[in-house]
Amino acid sequence: MSADIRAGRPRVSSRETLAEAACELFLEQGYEATSVADIAQRVGVSRSSFFNYFDSKSHVLWAAFDERLDDAITRLRALPTPATVDDVSTVLRAAVAGFTPDALALAMRNAAAMGLEEELRYESAVRHARLAGVVAQVIRASGGESLIAEVSAAALAATVTAALWQWAAEGAGVTDLESLVTRALSAAAALTW
Repeated sequence: MSADIRAGRPRVSSRETLAEAACELFLEQGYEATSVADIAQRVGVSRSSFFNYFDSKSHVLWAAFDERLDDAITRLRALPTPATVDDVSTVLRAAVAGFTPDALALAMRNAAAMGLEEELRYESAVRHARLAGVVAQVIRASGGESLIAEVSAAALAATVTAALWQWAAEGAGVTDLESLVTRALSAAAALTW
C-alpha cells in the first residue's frame, strides 16, 4: 500500500459530517449545552479527531468562511500599491464567489433556536475587525489618511459581513452571496482614499 493512501474518512467528508452533527445537536440541545465530546460522539470519532478538523466548537460553523477570509487577506496584502477601491472590491467579491450554504448559513438562519445569537454576532465582529484591519493597511499603504483608512476599511469589511447575514436570512442559496456583496459594494462606491 502506498504511503500516500490513508485509511479512514476523507478529510472534507469528515469535516462536513462533524459540522452537520454539531448543527443537529445545537438545534436539539442548544449551543451552550453541546460539548465537543457530544459532537464527536454523535459522529463516532474521538475528541482528538474533532480537533484534527476544527480549533473549537465555534470553528465548526466558521471553518469554510475562514478559509475564504484567509485567502482574501492574503490577496489583499498582495495588492500592488497604490490600490484602489475597485482592487479591494474585486478581492472581496472573489472571496465569496461560489460560496454555498453550509453550517454557518444554517446557524445564522436558526440562531435563536440554537441559542447562538450572541456567539454568532461576536464571531462575526471578530472576522469583520480582522478584514477591516487588513483593508485599512492597504488603504494607508496607498496614501490614505489614517482616519479615512479606518472608516473606509470598516465600510468595505461590512459589505462582506452584512451580505453574509442577509444571505442567511433570505435562505442561503436563494440569493447568490456574491451578488449581495456586489450590492453592498455599490452602497460603498463613493469611498475614496
